[in-house]
Amino acid sequence: MSAVTFVQMVRAELLRIRRRRGIMAIAAFFTVGVTLLFFGISEIQHLADPGRYGPAGGITDFNRATVVLSVFFGSLSAILIGTEAGTSDTSSGVFRDIVVTGRERLWLFAVRVPAALIVTMAMCLAALGLSLAAAYGFAGGLPAPSASYAIDSVLWVCVAEALLCVIAVGLGSLTGSRAASLTALIGWQVIAGRLLSMITFLGSARDVIPNNALGALKPGAQLPDTNGVSMSAGAAVLVLAIWLLAWTAAGAWKTRTRDA
Repeated sequence: MSAVTFVQMVRAELLRIRRRRGIMAIAAFFTVGVTLLFFGISEIQHLADPGRYGPAGGITDFNRATVVLSVFFGSLSAILIGTEAGTSDTSSGVFRDIVVTGRERLWLFAVRVPAALIVTMAMCLAALGLSLAAAYGFAGGLPAPSASYAIDSVLWVCVAEALLCVIAVGLGSLTGSRAASLTALIGWQVIAGRLLSMITFLGSARDVIPNNALGALKPGAQLPDTNGVSMSAGAAVLVLAIWLLAWTAAGAWKTRTRDA
């Protein structure tokens, strides 16, 4: 397949994702909408009662915003978009029609990943841009994020959302079910993974949990709910790479072998 054809297929996949207006609206709310609410409510409280509520900006609130966009609401946005990309062909019943055109099945899977990442990163960067504007604009007398800390935090949030997005594409392609994939990933991200992180007797076994690995790479304050989990940056990168490769390989295998 030529590069031109690949780009055209990615564009077609992008269009298909963007046409899911309900999914796009929810994903946008979980990123841009939640960011606006987070800083907007904080600023309203500050203006109403400056003695009780501090400024809405500064490095502390920016750090909180990065956590919201990485492992809480932002992660839900990445999961929604990735799952939609991974299951759109099978859930809409057009997988057979696409296969009979003669397209190589692995390419059908390959175009889902960049398309989902483009949409996820667009929303992620928009929310991060608002967070930075609020962190500096509403800082008042509070210390604002340094340029290096802001850049490191932006890159870290992008990595966190990209990881979950690609995992969601892989799981969605593996199951072929939007509902099953969303239930499994959201249940893991919101409940199971966090609970396991807090079980101290598991010891170093908790290092295999993606959020703990992400926490080891986070600039500034640690992620909540890690409960003293400590691992090296190299080990964290290895854990995240294994999760990424495992789910990508599973999704590609299932796309290649699925009955048309």
